[in-house]
Amino acid sequence: MRRRLINSTLSVVLVVIAVFGVSLFLVETRTIEASARDRLEAETARLLADVESRIASGEPITAKEMAASAPPDRHVVIDLLGQPPIQLGPAAGENPMESTESGAHGETVSVQQPRSVVSDEIGRMLMIILVVSLLAVAAAALLAVQQARRVSAPLTDLAETAERLGSGDPRPRHRRYGVPELDRVADVLDTSAERIARMLTAERRLAADASHQLRTPLTALSMRLEEIIATEDVDTVKEEAAVALSQVERLTDVVQRLLTNSRDPRLGSAVGFDLDEVVAQQVEEWRPAYRGAGRAIVHSGKQGLRAVGTPGAVAQVLATLVENALMHGAGTVALRSRVTGNQVVVEVTDEGPGVAKELGARVFERTVSGRNSTGLGLAVARDLAEADGGRLELLGLSPPVFALFLSREAESSESVP
Repeated sequence: MRRRLINSTLSVVLVVIAVFGVSLFLVETRTIEASARDRLEAETARLLADVESRIASGEPITAKEMAASAPPDRHVVIDLLGQPPIQLGPAAGENPMESTESGAHGETVSVQQPRSVVSDEIGRMLMIILVVSLLAVAAAALLAVQQARRVSAPLTDLAETAERLGSGDPRPRHRRYGVPELDRVADVLDTSAERIARMLTAERRLAADASHQLRTPLTALSMRLEEIIATEDVDTVKEEAAVALSQVERLTDVVQRLLTNSRDPRLGSAVGFDLDEVVAQQVEEWRPAYRGAGRAIVHSGKQGLRAVGTPGAVAQVLATLVENALMHGAGTVALRSRVTGNQVVVEVTDEGPGVAKELGARVFERTVSGRNSTGLGLAVARDLAEADGGRLELLGLSPPVFALFLSREAESSESVP
């Protein structure tokens, strides 16, 4: 492209120089010839006037007398009646330029100059035109190179940016070039880069969230299946199979919610639901795992509470807190329901060492973990809580107290256990 721009610019300049140069040469040539002829005629008229003046005054007209009046670089011929012609100056050579005038007494004066005088002047004029033309071509070439570089370099840079986008590097470069059209393309590429970066981040986050959110239901489901395999009691098998079926339904709900949030995270499905039912479900699901670890899980607090949110998301948040208590805590894990203002709160606490002080303010950040875990669980749980209009907070470090705040649906009959 750079070569094409240079060639096109030089072609335009050469065409302009050719047209105007030839025209200028023709005009100047005619001007030089006309000026030379006018000078010859003026010198001829002056010499004729001098000759007539001498004839009128009776002065002699000889070569010696007329030498002072004749131009030294011209060949002058004075022809008088009854006298031989008087010739002055060097011969003009072949095909000279000549001007001849006759006087009132029959005298004739001719002035000649070599054609080379005019040719030399035309040659000097032609040389000046050629030099100016070469300077113009050189300036045009320099300008064309600079302009081609100014246009091609940004295009090369934009091509590299597009190639980087195609290779999976969506970082915007924020480079501008001072050319409105190219800057517009750069703006579009930067906007596309930011959009691709957001999409890639969302996809990676969805993959991480999906792996973490699906792990807990699958773990609980596998424990139920192990219970079924380990027992021969038909009633126990039926009971465990029913629980496993409910866990499969919850797993399906998690998958559906993940797909919905990946399409549009603003879409919500908050409804009024029985909070006790969700908490009891989690206690029942995790009791075998705690029993296997020699620990207990209990539920206390107000009953009959109804909250506004997504039951599946609330269950996932509680499952994350209960699983963290199982993995990192110790002793009995307690789930306590209470009311504060127009919100219902579910607190999850255990008897373990709790959360380190240096992690207290960052415990909900992604990749932050003090026990060699992924660091995604609490971050995903907080996102789920906020998506339902609630919040997840760490109220105490040691013993650890995590609290899930949800909007309360309405006043209802409540009883203290």
